[in-house]
Amino acid sequence: MKTIQHKFVEFIPNSPEQGILYISIEYRTAVHLCVCGCGNKVVTPISPTDWEIRFNGKTVSLYPSIGNWNFECKSHYFITRNEIFIARKWEDWEIEEGRVEDKNNKEKYFKKQNKRKKKD
Repeated sequence: MKTIQHKFVEFIPNSPEQGILYISIEYRTAVHLCVCGCGNKVVTPISPTDWEIRFNGKTVSLYPSIGNWNFECKSHYFITRNEIFIARKWEDWEIEEGRVEDKNNKEKYFKKQNKRKKKD
């Protein structure tokens, strides 16, 4: 089983090390190198419409899965309690459906937020 270590940092290093998930709470971002070994930098924004970090005092999890659809490797995996779980590769049509769903979810979220602001 592959694992990844985590480091809470203020600033993400310019040259991240393989096997380390850098987490900047201040800048609401987590960064790591793709777990397939291709060397691509994976940036996961931490927000209600992107990724969520879960920290139990010892390990971290990122939710939802990480799908590197723009990379040649198209790797897909979960980071759960510092363990890497490789998921199946998605077909191109699944990637497109996922992108559309993400876009729709973001639009719904921000419409809901705007309605709340207007009530206040």
